[in-house]
Amino acid sequence: MRPFGGYVQTIMERGAQEARRDGSATIEAEHLLLAIAAEDESSTRELLASAGLDHEAIRDALEREFRHSLSAAGVTVAGGTLPRSSKAANRPTRLGASARLVVERGVAAAASKRDLRPAHLLLGVLRLKVGTVPRALALAGVDQSELATRVQRSLPGAERAAKDER
Repeated sequence: MRPFGGYVQTIMERGAQEARRDGSATIEAEHLLLAIAAEDESSTRELLASAGLDHEAIRDALEREFRHSLSAAGVTVAGGTLPRSSKAANRPTRLGASARLVVERGVAAAASKRDLRPAHLLLGVLRLKVGTVPRALALAGVDQSELATRVQRSLPGAERAAKDER
């Protein structure tokens, strides 16, 4: 298994690519979620797949969320097709507020730094309560809380923690 630090570095690099593709000046939670879905890491990929999510499904959900937000603001898209965003001139290197929350919440979910796993980063995404990602997941019909519970249960020590709660 690859060390957690190496996994996070890969996700940040892929997240930066996703942000650049979207024309974003910063890496946000949605870019990290797309990066997690694109990464060849079986535990997170299987957890996302169990909710019907892969890179394409997440991208579609984010587009639906964008359309929904535009509609709420009274903006309609002529012809029903959104124009492609311009790629950012440079690949973003800064984390936006939502991405910082993802990392903070993911790391905080581990008992210790040596216990960190890729699923902790996914858990950090799923613990967001407001913003683009929660709205996109809701529009996609994903029960974010239930998926977060499955992710939590997949982590080492989850059975011990569940027994301790009883």
